[in-house]
Amino acid sequence: MGVIENSPTGRLIFTSFSTLAEFEKDMNVERTQEGKILAKQKPDFREGRPKKFSRKQINHALSLLEKHSYKQVEDMNGISVSTLVRAKKESKADRIMN
Repeated sequence: MGVIENSPTGRLIFTSFSTLAEFEKDMNVERTQEGKILAKQKPDFREGRPKKFSRKQINHALSLLEKHSYKQVEDMNGISVSTLVRAKKESKADRIMN
């Protein structure tokens, strides 16, 4: 900053703006925490990003994998290969646990 901090007026302005910036940051953190608490109180609260495909769609795509390749299934219903691989691993883990 140099010139601004060398004068009493510059230090006053710099300190004032720094204080306001810190206050706004603290308010933002407080509002975020309050929002998380309110969201968790909702009955349909789910942590994380909403799912793009339903369980039914995923199961249908997994059944298609028995006769088609990953790429063909992706082209048929738009579910990416990585999502299909992840769902297949999860379904195997579910079968092992049950």
